[in-house]
Amino acid sequence: MIRARGVVKSYKMGAVSIEALRGVDLGVDKGEMMAITGVSGSGKSTLLNLVGGMDRPDAGSIEVDGENIARYSNARLTAFRAVKIGFIFQNFNLISVLNVYDNIVVPMKLKGQRYDKAKVLELIERVGLTRFAKHRPEELSGGQRQRVAIARSLVHNPPYVLADEITANLDTSTATSIIGLLKELNRDFGVTIIFASHDQRILDGIERKVALEDGVLAR
Repeated sequence: MIRARGVVKSYKMGAVSIEALRGVDLGVDKGEMMAITGVSGSGKSTLLNLVGGMDRPDAGSIEVDGENIARYSNARLTAFRAVKIGFIFQNFNLISVLNVYDNIVVPMKLKGQRYDKAKVLELIERVGLTRFAKHRPEELSGGQRQRVAIARSLVHNPPYVLADEITANLDTSTATSIIGLLKELNRDFGVTIIFASHDQRILDGIERKVALEDGVLAR
């Protein structure tokens, strides 16, 4: 489970300090699928990055499975992400010179981690890309690229997947398909999925939603 308590985060922009989060408390249970909503600049992505160990809070704690990751060293945070967290980004972040298969396994290779080729192929089949395993990103549609990104986020079997505005560049039909796929993965494998989004197409289909407004949770 994830528990954020009193989380504060600000950023410097020249001489100005911008408060992104101002004392956020949030709990997410294991196996839950939820969305953090809010307009651009409300703090959604900041909170997601803190939960995923991509950044550190200025104050407060973020407990993942009972441990406060805000106290981790950089090396320990890297190890935490490698085991516990799968990230899916808005712009896919695929490597143009690699095919689908290699884009999925490249994080494992970079970390020197072993992977089972048969399981990778099963994952590619699960996201509907078996016929495209040797295609490069420029040969894929936007929805197919996002499916590659989903498979890449799951290749190391993380218990938590964080998805940041992943439907922003997709048409309605494709966005609906992507969310349907993630619901299946949540249901079948118990992966905890947290979205940061203001896309109503996502929000209509997710039972639990919390709203951020100016860095605090709306009541």
